[in-house]
Amino acid sequence: MTDTHSAAALDTVPKLLARNASKYPNAAAYREKELGIWQSWTWAETAQEIENLALGFLDMGVNVGDHIAIVGSNRPHLYWSMVAAQSVGAVPVPLYKDAIAEEMAYVLEHCSARFVVAEDQEQVDKIIDVKDDLKTLKSIVYLDPRGMRKYDKSALFEYTDVQAKGATAKADLMPELQKRLDMQGADTTCVMLYTSGTTGRPKGVVLSNHNIIETGRTTSEFDSLTVNDSVLAYLPMAWVGDFIFSIGQAYSAAFCVACPESGDTMQHDLRELGPTYFFAPPRYFEGMLTTVQIRMEDAGKFKQWLFKYFMDHASVVGPKLLDGMSVGLMDKLKYHFGKVFITGPLKNTLGLSRVRVGYTAGEAIGPELFDFYRSLGINLKQLYGQTEASVFITQQPDGGVRADTVGVPSPGVELRIDDRGEVFYRSPGAFVEYYKNPKSTKETKDKEGWVATGDAGFIEKDSGQLRIIDRAKDVGKMNDGSMFAPKFVENKLKFFSNILEAVVFGDQRDECVAFINIDLTAVGNWAERNNIAYSSYQELAAHPQVYEMIQKNIEEVNASVAQDEMLSGCQVSRFLILHKELDADDGEMTRTQKVRRNIIGEKYEDLLNALYGGASEIFTETEVSYEDGRKGSISATLEIRDTAVQPRTKVAA
Repeated sequence: MTDTHSAAALDTVPKLLARNASKYPNAAAYREKELGIWQSWTWAETAQEIENLALGFLDMGVNVGDHIAIVGSNRPHLYWSMVAAQSVGAVPVPLYKDAIAEEMAYVLEHCSARFVVAEDQEQVDKIIDVKDDLKTLKSIVYLDPRGMRKYDKSALFEYTDVQAKGATAKADLMPELQKRLDMQGADTTCVMLYTSGTTGRPKGVVLSNHNIIETGRTTSEFDSLTVNDSVLAYLPMAWVGDFIFSIGQAYSAAFCVACPESGDTMQHDLRELGPTYFFAPPRYFEGMLTTVQIRMEDAGKFKQWLFKYFMDHASVVGPKLLDGMSVGLMDKLKYHFGKVFITGPLKNTLGLSRVRVGYTAGEAIGPELFDFYRSLGINLKQLYGQTEASVFITQQPDGGVRADTVGVPSPGVELRIDDRGEVFYRSPGAFVEYYKNPKSTKETKDKEGWVATGDAGFIEKDSGQLRIIDRAKDVGKMNDGSMFAPKFVENKLKFFSNILEAVVFGDQRDECVAFINIDLTAVGNWAERNNIAYSSYQELAAHPQVYEMIQKNIEEVNASVAQDEMLSGCQVSRFLILHKELDADDGEMTRTQKVRRNIIGEKYEDLLNALYGGASEIFTETEVSYEDGRKGSISATLEIRDTAVQPRTKVAA
């Protein structure tokens, strides 16, 4: 008898769904908070919801190989639409919900999408705005009917109506659905995800069932994820990380995926849910720490003393306990008291009390930030990955967690470093191709399956862990021959709660300079405590005392960078505080909040020239985009300041 639950038989996501519905029928598969109440669907209920939608897709005329775009917030129904698309042999293509209409149009046209599943009126409106330019688009399915009553319904269909029609026609459509399910296998396309487009147009990354399922299975086993675990799905569905956590791993391990009510309630919903598995980018952890620091600055003297006393102890003992190292009885007792009075309540406030495994990735995280969370007893680890790898390239095993590395190769992954220091990998998760782009595919992935990451790094001989220095294209040389690695300095700067973003320049220069974005929440709170009035980000950013505060932060980082012999030349000698926040809508960042360094350098060339030209101030005018798509401009006279630089050792070229 064939074991229908064997690895060979579970080579598609719909087959994993059928396994879970059979093996764990009453276990929670999805949760969603709506109107303040958590709703839940079991695996058996989820399978029925997806089957009805898949039958509805057949009724609408979805063909094998069609691309179905999916856009909106994290909702169970939108995840179901991905698996329903896979069930009928179509390819789901998630889009970023905050993308403007023109950005959506590029993806929809590039993948020749015939159908779109949209969350609500806002997303439908964006698609309608560009529909005339989309020759292949046939129909839009919408989930939330609010505001849609008077729309032309000739090509618009309500999600529940599609499901109802599918269920009604089940007897006629089921044979075709079963035929399409049976014809799929490991090599069938599972999803197409578009890159963030840091340096150019986004590329469609084709990932197979083998890529997603094998990665989901092995990495779930790596961290012992089971049906008893749960994750909060709050990151963009168009991002590969959300897909692997909420589909790849969730369907492999059969754990529960919970969706918050909205982005605004995410932190509150996180506390209520108490997930056991959690991922967040460094920016999220930076924001939470900023909130903690602000609250402590507002606290009384005794509470501040108590917090510092127990956190200083926790910073030493907490990581040791997580790594299973020996700790003395008195240290354990002191840590326990700190857990009762400080770290325990703090973990609960952060919503991380039940987290058994936590990861961060996307950008390097500052060691001070990383150590803060591990001192609380949160098993926060780092992974290194990219869309083309189905996320996982390396990850940190329990007992081998460090702030300055990104771990060992994930299960089944091979690593090598070329002569220029660029990291290459070969893995079961390595993408099939870039859609309609054989040239880029060939440039990125060779005939032997080795994929170029574009990152520079090295593997430590003693630990076997990978250290990432920077993007390979960003690593350069100072004029004196010393290495220039801007991200190394930027991450140190962003540890300070006052600094939201930093962009450092210095390649082929005598010195490094920086653009700074202040954190409006943190600096605004400081301004209120010090009775400093301001009416806008621009006004606060230009305040002399804010400049003094940022200058001290930079000089502290310079002292730290000076200790690194390899990178001591990356100290920042001059800086200015930008008059606006860097924004994806203005093309300065990607939708995943990665800095587009080259674009920023070109856009603010006048500011860069002033920094290197010795000016003490500069007038500038910048075009900005508003949420409604309108364009405008803002102008300001920016102060430029020098900072103290520590002596460094010059390295020969």
